[in-house]
Amino acid sequence: MRAFDVNEIKRDGVWCAAVKGVGVTRIKVKPRDGHERTIEGKDGLSLMQVIRDNGFDEVLALCGGCCSCGTCHVYVSELFLARMPEMHNEERDLLDALSHRSELSRLSCQIPCTPMLDGVELQIAPTED
Repeated sequence: MRAFDVNEIKRDGVWCAAVKGVGVTRIKVKPRDGHERTIEGKDGLSLMQVIRDNGFDEVLALCGGCCSCGTCHVYVSELFLARMPEMHNEERDLLDALSHRSELSRLSCQIPCTPMLDGVELQIAPTED
């Protein structure tokens, strides 16, 4: 019998076990029109992939997730900033070039879905002029 790597995570206030690699992360996405929607993505996929796969065409993702265009720019809720993976220099440099950057800015292509991000709240950033 195969052993799975299990983490304990909290969903809706209840601690439960989640098998790494097969879990689902819930993501609250607020598009530019303001109509927030909760979507789900398989753990391991990038937030960009999940957002696009759920019909949010505002996230253009022109580079396909290669951290070279900035068209997947989102704002992360302050509650989840500490849970985000470390920002690499490439992402930081690209964000520095965007006119709508804030301390909440991240590129959704650089953030994988993980149990730690379950319930994360994102707002799609305005387009660049």
